[in-house]
Amino acid sequence: MHTDDKTIKEFLDEKYFHYNSKDFIELDPVSIPHLFTKKEDREIAGFLAATIAWGNRKSIINNGMKLMNWMDHSPHEFILHHKKKDRKVFEKFVHRTFNGSDCIFFIESLQNIYTNHNGLESAFTKVNSAGLIDNITQFRTVFLEAEHLKRAEKHISNPLQKSSAKRLCMYLRWMVRKDKKGVDFGIWKNISPSQLCLPLDVHTGNVSRGLGLLTRKQNDWQAVEEITSVLRSMDPKDPVKYDFALFGLGVDKFLK
Repeated sequence: MHTDDKTIKEFLDEKYFHYNSKDFIELDPVSIPHLFTKKEDREIAGFLAATIAWGNRKSIINNGMKLMNWMDHSPHEFILHHKKKDRKVFEKFVHRTFNGSDCIFFIESLQNIYTNHNGLESAFTKVNSAGLIDNITQFRTVFLEAEHLKRAEKHISNPLQKSSAKRLCMYLRWMVRKDKKGVDFGIWKNISPSQLCLPLDVHTGNVSRGLGLLTRKQNDWQAVEEITSVLRSMDPKDPVKYDFALFGLGVDKFLK
């Protein structure tokens, strides 16, 4: 590692420790699964919060809370045992382009996953692969088993079509990473933190380019693999810990 690379690593390590704290939780969509202690509640609440995690963070959290309220704050019980009439209230849900019909499809698909596929962790780990792209594409196949409108498919990203799959990568970080800081849960054991990929968005992409860590201009899956490879050279066991640093620097307008 060159001196400049080492300096950047030291800088990112410092920012990781700064941003990865319980103070981070309150203003982030990860606050939604933090409402719960049961594994299945956390993974369902986290999946739904991650699904709508684009745009204004306050709006994301408010809409995530609305979904939890409609599920009587027992998402696992609701997903397993709800009846068709219980889904009616979700028809009026709207977050950006994610609407009521999308929401009902997600609920039906989650019911299928917990009834027939042993839950979300199992759906993501049906393949034994070193590359996260295989886990995501296999999960997508399982998720789309439930009857749905074609338009709903855009809400489950497809890295095979070059999507950065930012929200799914972020969700997997929440479920898989574990440290003593208390933000990420570390409740999934069948994917290693070393396999995770950076949730690439405007913030993490721009800061990565500003630091000279990412050359690709588009925020697509190729860029995800490029930046994750660089981060893996800094910490092979836990490359995505640097998401805290890159995202936090972006939100704090470091580049300006």
